[in-house]
Amino acid sequence: MCYSNSSTSTTQQMSTRYKKDIGLVDDEPLFIANGFQFPKFRIITQEDNIQQFNWGLIPNWYRGDWKEIASKTLNAKIETLSEKQSFKNLIGRKHCIIPSNGFFEWQTIGKEKTPFFISPSKEEFFSMIGLFDEFINPTTGEILNTFTVITTEANSLMSEIHNLKKRMPLIIQRDAESDWLNGNIKSVIDYKFPSEQMQAHPVRKKSVLSNLNVPETQHIHMENKFEQGTLF
Repeated sequence: MCYSNSSTSTTQQMSTRYKKDIGLVDDEPLFIANGFQFPKFRIITQEDNIQQFNWGLIPNWYRGDWKEIASKTLNAKIETLSEKQSFKNLIGRKHCIIPSNGFFEWQTIGKEKTPFFISPSKEEFFSMIGLFDEFINPTTGEILNTFTVITTEANSLMSEIHNLKKRMPLIIQRDAESDWLNGNIKSVIDYKFPSEQMQAHPVRKKSVLSNLNVPETQHIHMENKFEQGTLF
């Protein structure tokens, strides 16, 4: 599953790529963002402006501890979207794109776990897809706009990296972005993002576990690069 993401491009770069106005968003780079800390991410919706929502979807009907449910809705499986109470009413209505410069995932070989950083090899951004909702805290009146990242079965590259659960974020191509934002779900259900458009390398375990928001967290930690399904 996808619990550690990255957003390091400037909002101006994002604005140029997605043809959206900049809006009122924080431009601080996120070299690593841990979903369980519910960070704010710049996302794309049907609105004219780039927006900034918290990761971890809180349904508008929820009345409990928001952190409890948000920790369970960081990801949403494409295969079961229509079955889940938190997501089914958002399908076709509240679609979003999460521009990502890369994400982190763990490979397990025996007892050894190695974190990898996976980034686009052809483009500046991965266009991850998601759903969003608006939650109003009944006690404080605070409004929280939140989102979830939709996941799918891993492609060949991600099957080698995320080799136990074999999942990955559902990433779409440029020509599918408008349809997704307009509520079309049929075209993405069975889509697999090509391994050839991804690159990956191992990174320092300590940096990932510590969530160090510095460029070095993404730096290669072994001599050889892992790309397009070739290990070391």
